This record gives sequence, structure tokens and C-alpha cells, in this order.
Amino acid sequence: MPYAGELAALLTAVCWSINSVCFTLAGRRVGSPAVNASRLFMALAMLLVVHQLLYGTPFPFHAGGARLAALGVSGLIGFALGDALLFEAFLLLGARVAMLLMTLSPVFSALLAWAFLGQTLSPLKLAAIAATLGGIAWVVAEGSDGATGTHGGARSLGVLLGIGGALGQSVGLILSEYGMRGGLPSLSANLVRVVAGTAAISLWFLVRGQFLDQARRLRDVRASVLIFVGAVTGPFIGVVLSLYAITHASMGVAATLMSLSPVILLPLSVFVFRERVSPRAWAGTVVSLAGAAALFWV
Repeated sequence: MPYAGELAALLTAVCWSINSVCFTLAGRRVGSPAVNASRLFMALAMLLVVHQLLYGTPFPFHAGGARLAALGVSGLIGFALGDALLFEAFLLLGARVAMLLMTLSPVFSALLAWAFLGQTLSPLKLAAIAATLGGIAWVVAEGSDGATGTHGGARSLGVLLGIGGALGQSVGLILSEYGMRGGLPSLSANLVRVVAGTAAISLWFLVRGQFLDQARRLRDVRASVLIFVGAVTGPFIGVVLSLYAITHASMGVAATLMSLSPVILLPLSVFVFRERVSPRAWAGTVVSLAGAAALFWV
């Protein structure tokens, strides 16, 4: 199927937009740590069942040590370390600046793919990527960042953490691409990543003595339903699509299309959060989508 990787990347951005809304609403009720851990447990359960049904085994033990190691480290970086850095950047900088820094992820992905995977990008594709990133940056840079009274040292740390979160996401994609070489299904690769991320987060809560406290928060039925929907569209379907995308499209193109989530969130913000979206934000949406569409044709 032509442009299957690019289409998967766009669907990934849609999935991540939906789960962002679900996790935001659930986080307001039970807190982000409970949401972060429970989404992985839910995704892990679904992945184990589906993997058993499709491949006759609950886990891809046949993948080999090298693949499992690469995908495991990818899960640690993507689901544990990278998310932790991003959450801290949100606290220190607010959503606007932190999201702006996350637009560096496609740039890091393209550079890493060029350095380690031998992938190339034509000048026209680079121009399309620049247009997409420019539109995204224009959208997320508008409005207040939500952080007040942040002094210079904390702000500098927040910038470093935000850059680290973007780099972590990119490194996770590169390791995933390496681990999937030879035809390992994206579902199997995601299962390995989720196992590693779940294990890391569980160990963190156990060491801090917070595991039972976070589990009790899931007595909130509405929050649990929202987390479940977010888990389906995020670490389950969304990540499977993202892994498929990076193996069927150029890394830089796939990462750029997946970074459209902040733009797709604009109409969701209007209808779900009743936010007022300015003409500048809509204009940025048009620029971003135009750049993304151009990636299909240049």
C-alpha cells in the first residue's frame, strides 16, 4: 500500500491526541502518576491477550537477546525516562514552552536516522518538514505557558529537561527501528517496550512505597474508564502504529507527521475543554497540515 507508513504516522498523531484528552481529564481526578502507571498496566494486559491470539504466544521470546535488549531500552527511555523528563518540564516551564521544545523530536529523529540508519531526506522533504514544524511551533507558542514565578535557574533546567524529553522520544524510536529489523511485528515490539516501561515504573513506585496508594486511586470509575480509552489509543494502538510508521517511512517524515498531535488537539480543545482558539492558532494548523500533506508528494 503506497504511503502506508505515512498514513500510520498520521493515525498515530490522531490516537495520541485522543489519549491526551483522556489522560488530562483523568489526571484531574486521580493525579498524573496514577494515570501514567495504570495506562501501561492496561495496555500490557491488552497486548498480552492480542499477541497470544495472533501469534500463539504471550511474548515474543523468539526475538533474540539483541532485539529484546534494544526494545527494552527503548521502552525504558520512551515510557519511563522520556515521559518523566517531559512531565518535569511541564512543571517548570508550563505547557506552551514544553510543547514547543518537543517539536525538536522530529529534528533529532532525522539527524539520528541520518547518522545511524543511513536514511536520507531530499531538499523538498526537508522544506516540507520545516513547514510542518513551523506551523506546530506557531500554534503551541501562543498563549500563556502556565508557569508563574519561575526563576532563571529553574527555567534553564526546564529547557534542558524539555530537550531531553524530545531527545528521549527520538532515541526510543531509533532503538525501536533497530529492534524491529528482520521483520519483527510492531505489535511484538510494542509489547516488549511496554513490559520494560511497566517494570520500571512499578519498581519506582515500590521503592518509594507508593504502589498501593496509586492503585487505590483507580476506585474512581470515571477516571478508570478515561484511562482505559487513553490506554487503547495510546500505548496500545497508537504506539503500534508509530512503530509500523518508522519501519515503512523515512524516520524524519514519520516523526514529523506524528508530531502533529498538538495541532489536531485544537478542535478537540474547542469541543472538550471549551477553549477559545484564535485565528493565529487556526492559521498555524493550516500551515502544519499543508506541510504534512506535502510530505506525501515531494
